[in-house]
Amino acid sequence: MDYDIKDIGLADKGKLKIEWASMQMPVLRLIKKRFSKEKPLRGLTIGACLHVTSETANLLDTLKAGGANVSVCASNPLSTQDGVAASLVKHYKIPVFAIKWEDDRTYYKHVNRVLDTNPNITMDDGGDLVSTIHSKRDEVLEHIIAGTEETTTGVIRFRSMEADGVLKFPIIAVNDADTKHFFDNRYGTGQSTIDGILRATNILLAGKNFVIGGYGWCGRGLAMRAEGMGANVIIVEVDPLKALEAVMDGYRVMPIKQAAKIGDIFVTVTGNKSVLREEHFKLMKDGAILANSGHFNVEIDIQKLKSLSKKKRLIRDYVEEYTLEDGRRIFVLGEGRLINLAAAEGHPAAVMDMSFANQALCAEYIKKVGKTLEPTVYGVPEDIDKEVARLKLKSMGIKIDSLTAEQEKYLKSWQEGT
Repeated sequence: MDYDIKDIGLADKGKLKIEWASMQMPVLRLIKKRFSKEKPLRGLTIGACLHVTSETANLLDTLKAGGANVSVCASNPLSTQDGVAASLVKHYKIPVFAIKWEDDRTYYKHVNRVLDTNPNITMDDGGDLVSTIHSKRDEVLEHIIAGTEETTTGVIRFRSMEADGVLKFPIIAVNDADTKHFFDNRYGTGQSTIDGILRATNILLAGKNFVIGGYGWCGRGLAMRAEGMGANVIIVEVDPLKALEAVMDGYRVMPIKQAAKIGDIFVTVTGNKSVLREEHFKLMKDGAILANSGHFNVEIDIQKLKSLSKKKRLIRDYVEEYTLEDGRRIFVLGEGRLINLAAAEGHPAAVMDMSFANQALCAEYIKKVGKTLEPTVYGVPEDIDKEVARLKLKSMGIKIDSLTAEQEKYLKSWQEGT
């Protein structure tokens, strides 16, 4: 079996992490049980570019149980859990191409190793598999049925490709499922970003001015958790509706140049580039801490920060100190990459349970109808989204009501009013 990992000797420890995560992923366990019996993915080759974590391992195991041939590479150079990668190879017989701290050259070599398997379905977290196929590996297209995308960043890329008329196969935006972005983006990113910041710095959040760039679902969740830790939350936004929502949620909203002067901690979650840049670095106070939880490491202009600095050093694991010409120090966490996966372990398994349940069921959906889909970006079918929610409630022992026949008739009619 072809693979490229750090150390196969880490496999047994990684297996324990995978088992621990599985206990928090009851929906995926239910799907795996059915997949094992029905083999709905038999004959498919699935190529995944995902964060190689214990939660992802359980998704890959579920897909394999469904009959698919699966391989995976990392979707971020710092997010791989090397023990998990080793366990997937040793215990689950799944080809893995991922090493934590891999450089860009190795990263794309690994992307191409997955594409060498000629996948029928791509599973992306950020869009690098699909973009590589379109830009450099178009011979793979003849094997592709469709793909899925896990993140807001990736969906933005694919909708841009669709608008430009260059998208060559259908993509299902798993990120846009209610059971994904309501929970994964809000509760997962909110908790895991705080976790990453605290593991990297061990600072006290209470009383700090905590500046959040972006008030999408990730920003909402992060604001909620930072406020819960006693931080003074400040939101910077470009969308008037989101800015207004932040105000109504009780947060201060201001331009980023104003926030740059008073912020203690800055976290970007926008999916855009150069959110924190030269004019902001020049305004920040000594000791400002910068982190990113957007998918790519482009939200903080680190190259410009380097050019403004007279000295740089690694002062703690995942904490780089940049000393500016005037002596002020700015600290960047995790090289500006996803701090929740660089310095911590990513989202809790309980929320990834729903995200990856959507991925598994969408793979089954693609097997059934994928060849009838157009090369465009689709939402997750509503029945899949609701089935994931139903299974999650079932696993939690929670029951809900159903409509009566009279209520269903009322909702479908227009004659009855006041």
